[in-house]
Amino acid sequence: MSANAADETKAGSAASSAASLSAEAQKTFQEASKKFEKVVNEGVEAIRAQTRAHADTAGQQLDEAQRYVTERVKERPLASAGMALGVGVLIGLLLSGGRRR
Repeated sequence: MSANAADETKAGSAASSAASLSAEAQKTFQEASKKFEKVVNEGVEAIRAQTRAHADTAGQQLDEAQRYVTERVKERPLASAGMALGVGVLIGLLLSGGRRR
């Protein structure tokens, strides 16, 4: 066997080995990407479920607060109007805090 033939055999073997390693790495990468996608999808679904539960709870609490305020306004309309006026004045003062003529 000549030196050139031995070098060609080694080069062919190295190329075959490199191709095999490349194919194996690509397969491993594809498997990892599928696992990652699955984990992300599961996480998104869990977040959606939690968000729905919190939104339902917030909606119920908002309805209760609205009923409470409506009842109090009906019980004492003048006091409610006075409080609303006071809150409006305070907000106006806070918003115009640094402005002076």
